[in-house]
Amino acid sequence: MAIKLVIGLGNPGRKYDQTRHNVGFDVLDRLADQAGAEFVKHLKWNAQIAKLPTAMLMKPLTFMNESGRAAGSALRFYKWNPEEVLVIYDDVDLPVASLRFRMGGSAGGHNGLKSLIQHFGSDRFPRLKIGIGSPKPGEMVGHVLGKFKPTEKPEIENALDTATEAVQRALSDGVEAAANLYNVKK
Repeated sequence: MAIKLVIGLGNPGRKYDQTRHNVGFDVLDRLADQAGAEFVKHLKWNAQIAKLPTAMLMKPLTFMNESGRAAGSALRFYKWNPEEVLVIYDDVDLPVASLRFRMGGSAGGHNGLKSLIQHFGSDRFPRLKIGIGSPKPGEMVGHVLGKFKPTEKPEIENALDTATEAVQRALSDGVEAAANLYNVKK
């Protein structure tokens, strides 16, 4: 099934720019830049939207934990199925800069995904996880809302470039084809 909507998860506002939790927004910014598309605030969905020739990009402005409100409204409006949505988000269970496509499944403790699953009524939607590394015990919030260490920056920049290519491949050839190319262990 072709992808019609690509959702990047993150938190709005300058305070959250370049944080680990905002890698989904970072990939969407790169996709829009490469396509010459511009994000426009869409009040009805409380999201920023950019249109590509084959899909729509969405950055929910509801904060991470309520991402499903914005995305669910768009799905219902366009009558899209969850399988036609690709979600890009951070994953603390993957090493920094690792990429992993998944075709569906649980939220795995990620509140943004929990919200999407609740509002979609399904966990059967493809996703691209970007590894942000594991926090020390008791430091989850500071870790995900923190910035990457200077030593991690070159690696994460490369991963964001690769994730952008992976999403472009998913849009042109399908998520499974992209997964076959990009789901490789380092």
